[in-house]
Amino acid sequence: MISMAKEVRASHILVDNEEHARQIKQQIDDGADFAELAKQKSDCPSGKKGGDLGFFGRQEMVKPFEKVAFNLDVGEISDPVETQFGWHVIKKTDER
Repeated sequence: MISMAKEVRASHILVDNEEHARQIKQQIDDGADFAELAKQKSDCPSGKKGGDLGFFGRQEMVKPFEKVAFNLDVGEISDPVETQFGWHVIKKTDER
């Protein structure tokens, strides 16, 4: 099977520990707005844009982040994911 090069668009909220990431995920599950939480809580500069990272292909993000982002369905939000940058809650917003 030959796979076409695919790009995904994702947003994320980056924090420094798993417990904080789990609290944020719970707030989202309870109905909080992802983009607003990103603006308020994310340690990443992308937080100012609601966590939006734009489109990216494979091998453009660190492996644990990429693996989760590419495996989510559009609109789906991940459980916390650890990378060398901290803990991420990832929302896949589009793919092409």
